[in-house]
Amino acid sequence: MPKVIEVKALSDYRIWVRFADGTAGEVDLSHLAGRGVFSLWQDYTAFRGVHLGPSGEIAWNDEVELCPDSIYLKITGKTPEEAFPNLVRTEVGA
Repeated sequence: MPKVIEVKALSDYRIWVRFADGTAGEVDLSHLAGRGVFSLWQDYTAFRGVHLGPSGEIAWNDEVELCPDSIYLKITGKTPEEAFPNLVRTEVGA
């Protein structure tokens, strides 16, 4: 999966993200605002503090972060199987 190299906060709880493979785009996160850990964003200044975390995650603080893989899938419109060609489904018996 390509690494995130840049992230910026936009208006209306949207972010712009650029990946190392050149993929870039906007993602609307407004559906998360005010819910659970994302209540942090009720102060819009906190939302504007988006940055890249030490492990390449899209982060706002130590408790609020998003997996870049899910953002990549949203931007590209790809399925997990398309984005991860070596992905193997395994049946798990419980």
